[in-house]
Amino acid sequence: MIQKPPNQTQLSQASSNSELAIFSKLPKTGDYLFDKAIRVVFEHEGYYSNDLDDPGGPTKWGWSLRAVQEIGDLDGDGILDFDLDLDGDVDIDDIKQLSADIAIQKYFDIKWKPFPYNKLGSSGIAIKAFDLSIVMGERQAHKLLQRAIRSVNGEHLADDGIIGPKTLEAIYKCNPIPLMAAYRSEAAAFFRLLVRVRPKSEKYLNGWLNRAYY
Repeated sequence: MIQKPPNQTQLSQASSNSELAIFSKLPKTGDYLFDKAIRVVFEHEGYYSNDLDDPGGPTKWGWSLRAVQEIGDLDGDGILDFDLDLDGDVDIDDIKQLSADIAIQKYFDIKWKPFPYNKLGSSGIAIKAFDLSIVMGERQAHKLLQRAIRSVNGEHLADDGIIGPKTLEAIYKCNPIPLMAAYRSEAAAFFRLLVRVRPKSEKYLNGWLNRAYY
């Protein structure tokens, strides 16, 4: 059972130094690796933002309006999963209303459980893959991991973005230290390419690179 989240007014007013202390009190799911990974995500994503240059739109806890609108009624209960105010649509009001406990549970159900992060052999690689999946999407984050694996062990591995038996078998053959270095480099290269393709995103590059090399 997820515990009560920290006070949101506290979170919105927190300085960068005090945010880390607040994030350490985030609710836990009981999945040890996920609970570590989600804290990394929250530290990188922060609280709430509404940047006109962000194609995802208003964002809170890393959940962008575009992303939550695309999810729809995933649980099939007849209500849009992120229609938190129950007005029949998902809009900025729902983003503003999104609490830490709901955000974490949605991450666990939608972004963590469907993927074999607990089977990646290294907690550091698992956390890196999950964190990158939030900022660039699961498929892209997983493709970069496959490319990193390929560069480390020289094994032919399709970068299809699917972490299946072949990817797991290949990752178990890798030393996690050079694999992490390769993964960071792949992520940094992706962000640099993204800025060339989408120049408006250049202002995010330093933050993205810090995240890539985290």
